[in-house]
Amino acid sequence: MVTSVESTESPSRALGRIESLMHAVAADNTLPQRTIAVMPAYNASKTIRRTLEDIPKGVVDEVILVDDCSTDDTVEVAKSLGVTVIEHKKNGGYGANQKTCYEHALQRGADFVVMIHPDYQYDSRVMGAAIEFIKLGICDVVLGSRIRTRREALKGGMPVYKYIANRFLTTIENVALGQNVGDFHSGFRAYSRAVLEKIPFQTNSDDFVFDSQFLAQAVHFGFRIGDVPVPVRYFDEASSINFRRSAKYGLATLGVLAQFHLHRMDIWKNRLFLEKQTSSD
Repeated sequence: MVTSVESTESPSRALGRIESLMHAVAADNTLPQRTIAVMPAYNASKTIRRTLEDIPKGVVDEVILVDDCSTDDTVEVAKSLGVTVIEHKKNGGYGANQKTCYEHALQRGADFVVMIHPDYQYDSRVMGAAIEFIKLGICDVVLGSRIRTRREALKGGMPVYKYIANRFLTTIENVALGQNVGDFHSGFRAYSRAVLEKIPFQTNSDDFVFDSQFLAQAVHFGFRIGDVPVPVRYFDEASSINFRRSAKYGLATLGVLAQFHLHRMDIWKNRLFLEKQTSSD
């Protein structure tokens, strides 16, 4: 014969157990970390789909595309693919586009941000690997390196003059900034939220040298930079600046290195390397 037995646990003891469970839950109440991919776009309608399709499932929570007043149907294609689209009313430049990308990513609660060109030149399959280095606390900034070997870079279609310029500038930047990065001029970059909150990127150029300024700022503010290999893809639809603009960019990059050291030596303080001002300042 089985006799049912009512619990003899006192109300105070039961309450104590409930409170213990609540404390355990509170101690592990971290919200899921949010990853946002941002794409600075200009006339990228032919390549957006392929770039998006290669992003591994579950790696990013949202994709934000900022269109810099394209003359093709980039906006329409991106919207049809379910991407969050921000439109510039006039062409502001590559740097201006990235500023909008990062502002909106921060506003939308990103803990990690991956910037990738939507022109399919960079392999979006490696997004998860890049972010994982940041999540593990190994790096704060991760770049996609196209220069694993000279043969691979040239076979992938990188023009010889661009390869030589990349090697020259990257070597100088590594020495000047005390780094050992494979490709300082990559269009694939991943950041922690702390990097974007700390670096005063709004003071940067609206042109291509924005990227060089950002990395010099990352070094100045003590962030750790690493890289992961990405395949090289140069083809007709992939964006690429011409020789004249490349030369201008290269000279501007050397100028950034000079500004970095002049600021460090207290010879000439530069606003690029000053603490970001908050609204309460």
